[in-house]
Amino acid sequence: MFRLTHYMKELVNPSQLGPHRAPPGPVVIWNLIRRCNLKCKHCYSISGNVDFPGELSTRQVFDVMDDLKAARVPVLILSGGEPLMRPDIFTVSERAKGLGFYVGLSTNGTLIDEPMAERIAAVGYDYVGISLDGIGAVHDAFRGQVGAYDLSLKAVRYLKARGVKVGLRFTMTADNAQNLDDILALADEEGVDKVYLSHLVYAGRGNKNRGSDAAHTITRRAMDRLFKAALEDVKAGRNREIVTGNNDADGVYLLRWARAMVPENADHLEKVLTRWGGNASGINIANIDNLGEVHPDSFWWHYSLGNVKKRPFGEIWADTSDPVMAKLKMRPRPLSGRCGECAFLKICGGNTRVRALQLTGDPFAEDPACYLSDSEIGLAKPASSRVELKPFKGARHEAVHRYS
Repeated sequence: MFRLTHYMKELVNPSQLGPHRAPPGPVVIWNLIRRCNLKCKHCYSISGNVDFPGELSTRQVFDVMDDLKAARVPVLILSGGEPLMRPDIFTVSERAKGLGFYVGLSTNGTLIDEPMAERIAAVGYDYVGISLDGIGAVHDAFRGQVGAYDLSLKAVRYLKARGVKVGLRFTMTADNAQNLDDILALADEEGVDKVYLSHLVYAGRGNKNRGSDAAHTITRRAMDRLFKAALEDVKAGRNREIVTGNNDADGVYLLRWARAMVPENADHLEKVLTRWGGNASGINIANIDNLGEVHPDSFWWHYSLGNVKKRPFGEIWADTSDPVMAKLKMRPRPLSGRCGECAFLKICGGNTRVRALQLTGDPFAEDPACYLSDSEIGLAKPASSRVELKPFKGARHEAVHRYS
């Protein structure tokens, strides 16, 4: 996740940098259930409104939580499917809070009526993210249900009325990029605490619909708009957070913007962004799916590092005998193409590896969604090892090993 507002604050009012402290453990995005009442175009888990066999029981979830605590995991993001369709979601959430985790809930919001909002407020989630992929009919088309937008907006209002920290999650494609201004305006009107723009990742139904990914010019325009909004928030002293996800080139693009707009503080920003280091899949970001399989992040469901029913999470996460995991943990990563030759690899970290995998078959090739030009990333001439883009069809564990 790229915390745009945080970095904008560092640009406008630079802080004194102390010793760098790495997180004690990874943020874990935990898909507790795969069942969902919607059918979204970009769903990475390819969820459906059916029961999926083999999901962890309440007792197993509790045992895994103890393992996560032992592995010094600080944050749990409870997701799905639709997590509110899991009967024990509040029991699980209350135990997570009791163990001292920062606990987030990622939901489509359509199931949140006033009684449900009361339950959510009583749990004390640190943050609830509600997905909105546009305004009105645009959102409904993305989510596959007429009326989904109205239900999700009501959920935002119910939760805000009860003092819950709420954010809007917007996955941008060419089909809804024109709604970004409206999403920002809606966030202002509703007093939303966070706006999260997610770039499309080619996983699950997101891979099937990658033809509608936002073109580079649209992405740049959207980031320019977010920079303006974040700068206005910082200067006005507003506490709203603007963040982006799944395209770590955002950090490099911000640095270029800073050198043009606030050049006197751009060197400081570069140091802060280098500390961030970009993509953290396999390092500071982890995923556990509904069956207990552990993945480098939420978009690697085709590739398992191990199962928490059989091994403690901490052992799985520290095990670099897996060749893909070993390369993900390297700094710098051994990348090819534009990413391998990029002058800003220390900031971006190589961006999203799954996109490279899906279009080339190689998880360590260049990320095709980098929207900066060759000259902007320090390449005097086109990258010498430019990869051939081709569809990736082998969504199996061993298919990835061929490129390790």
